[in-house]
Amino acid sequence: MVFSSATFLLAFLPLFLACYYLMPGRGRNTVLFLFSLLFYSWGEPVYVVLMLFSTVLDYTCGLQVDRHRGTRGAKIALLASVCVNIGLLAVFKYSDFFINSVNTLTGWNIPAPGLALPIGISFYTFQTMSYTIDIYRGEAKVQRNILSFGAYVTLFPQLIAGPIVRYQTVADEIDSRSHTFDNFGEGIRRFVCGLGKKVLLANNIGLIWESVSKLPDHQLTTLGVWLGLIACGLQIYFDFSGYSDMAIGLGRMLGFHFLENFNYPFISKSVTEFWRRWHISLGTWFRDYVYIPLGGNRKGWIAQLRNIAIVWLLTGLWHGAAWNFVLWGAFYGMILIMEKCFLLKWLDKAPAMVGHFYTLFLVTVSWVLFSVEDIGRMGLFLRAMFGGGTLWSRDALYLLLTSVPLLVVAAAAATPLASRLYRAASVKLGELPLALADCTAVAGCVVLCTAYLISGSYNPFLYFRF
Repeated sequence: MVFSSATFLLAFLPLFLACYYLMPGRGRNTVLFLFSLLFYSWGEPVYVVLMLFSTVLDYTCGLQVDRHRGTRGAKIALLASVCVNIGLLAVFKYSDFFINSVNTLTGWNIPAPGLALPIGISFYTFQTMSYTIDIYRGEAKVQRNILSFGAYVTLFPQLIAGPIVRYQTVADEIDSRSHTFDNFGEGIRRFVCGLGKKVLLANNIGLIWESVSKLPDHQLTTLGVWLGLIACGLQIYFDFSGYSDMAIGLGRMLGFHFLENFNYPFISKSVTEFWRRWHISLGTWFRDYVYIPLGGNRKGWIAQLRNIAIVWLLTGLWHGAAWNFVLWGAFYGMILIMEKCFLLKWLDKAPAMVGHFYTLFLVTVSWVLFSVEDIGRMGLFLRAMFGGGTLWSRDALYLLLTSVPLLVVAAAAATPLASRLYRAASVKLGELPLALADCTAVAGCVVLCTAYLISGSYNPFLYFRF
């Protein structure tokens, strides 16, 4: 089940909210836990067992770390948590990839298990693992109520598409959170904003990339490929940030305050800045649990560059078990190393427009590596991008002309322009007119999105590989 579905909007969410708010305070975590299991099992009932196993494992390891703090027993419990979590991720997400790669390189014929990928396993594995690590570091208090811990692990608002919510962020709110009309109203507004991003923007922009990505090799043109990749980047942004907005909004309805996951990355003036603004929860996770433990920038220049390379190799693999994601991670790792060495100094001295163009150019090129899994076809896309074939065709020109209004709206929505206009309007309109305008906009967006979803229009789920 996904947020952008009629089943979730018209059945699951109303039923859950009714049960949640009718239940007295102490029982709400139980309701949240049970409905989260229902939400997950809607599409993958078998893998609920895997999630429950992870929950029990890390709950137990957390207790043992706390009980044996400062002794060898705490290290053993931490090691058990980390190894089992990484092991599960390796088996279910990467076993086929590694076996097939070995077969290709050696000519062997090792049978791959062909396991279905549990949706969201990368998100909840990172969350549960960070819980035990934070207990060991003394950065979070141990959770002794297994139902409350289970509610954290299975928390359906951010279960399948993030953001990655570390336990220390919501530790106090798991046990005691405030439910107010203001929080609930803000949550609805944020959720509907994210729903609009996903359904009205991402899905429609995605049709542009869909049409370009399915073209036969001989029909790829420079104009068509650039248009498709720009649309691809905007689709991923509005899809992912839309899901993050919906997760943050749902959390707010339940009294949680999740951290932001996107901060207008397309206005960045360097790739380093872009990755501080894009998928913030993943970047901070790798920083705190990989980059800094490896030594960060404290052990000399060479070690720092090595640590950046390791983080980006892992970041690429986290996004998917395929060689194109390894190349994608290596691409960004190389750029970030060059920025660290000398490019950032040049960009700081250059006009802002140079930095914006440089960043958008490289990010757009990166979508080829991210979205085209076949390495041979990836080469054809790159060749077409840089003029190694037909520059344009009538079909590509027609696609451009018919897509201009949508692309202009999307480009504007990817900047802080709308939020600035909203703040200006709030000053001029006053509280009551602004509230009426908010309600009208929210209701209108819900009606449009519901009509779109009921019609069975294009509505892909991009996070199946996570």
